[in-house]
Amino acid sequence: MFVGFDIGGTTVKYGVLNEQGEILEKAAIKTSYVVEELLDDMEEIVVKAQANYDIEGIGISAPGIIQKDGYMLTAGAIKPLYGMNLKQALEQRCQLPVSIENDANAAALAEKWIGNAQGIDNYLCMVLGTGIGGGIVLNGEVFRGAHGMAGEFGWMVIDQLPEQGDIEEVSVNKKVATVGGLCYQYNLAQQKNNPQAEPVWDARELFAREAAGEVLATEILAAFFVDLSVTLINLISCFDPEVILVGGGISANEAFTQRLQETLSTVKARHESIHYLEGKTIAPVRTAKLQNDAGMIGAVYQIYQQVKG
Repeated sequence: MFVGFDIGGTTVKYGVLNEQGEILEKAAIKTSYVVEELLDDMEEIVVKAQANYDIEGIGISAPGIIQKDGYMLTAGAIKPLYGMNLKQALEQRCQLPVSIENDANAAALAEKWIGNAQGIDNYLCMVLGTGIGGGIVLNGEVFRGAHGMAGEFGWMVIDQLPEQGDIEEVSVNKKVATVGGLCYQYNLAQQKNNPQAEPVWDARELFAREAAGEVLATEILAAFFVDLSVTLINLISCFDPEVILVGGGISANEAFTQRLQETLSTVKARHESIHYLEGKTIAPVRTAKLQNDAGMIGAVYQIYQQVKG
């Protein structure tokens, strides 16, 4: 058995998983931004799991740029983890082997293990959330790049650069992430019309407002799906994958999936080279299977491979 952690900016999801990737039990706690408290919380969870299971290792999924030895160059919003080796710290406390993986890479690996990428060796996984996570699997292995930074799809810019200031304002993160993109763009537009308007941070509310006939929600959602489609055809062009899997909470929404496929078809039809190759070499875009458990499952897949060889 293995303990899996999926560390996010708000919560730490954790569970006990078996060698088939099945979750035997799971729960979540609030993420502490004090390193020693976070380590205490994780150690306590492992100790409790050991009381009921024979735990062979610990898998961790976390945001940021993570090197092979577990050193965290960045950690998303969790600034105190920048520059530390979480893998080594937890190994010292728990006396168990630990593997740590970037959250999007972990999600991609989970899909290979028991999800919608089984039997596929070359694919991409895009996770839509507060930002955009990206996992690249080439020849059956996660591609990390020279510094562990590969897959930062959200840093790509897809619009005309502003004359001054941070050009990440026109990045994929600020355009097609669920919270930091879709909701962010809606709130910017809403505040121009009404500075006292309450911000919206749930994409479901925007779909509801569109259904109720709100013009602004309709316009922002239309732009969101076009920008997401442009991002996807850029990735298809660069990597020539067998498939791109789109995950994150919003991907469980059937209306989202249908709308994405419709917009993507329209955008591809307007790109002469892509349109010519459609049905021949252009990868399909599908929904990831494992949703919110993907990070935890993928983290355990890594330690399972390490322990079992």
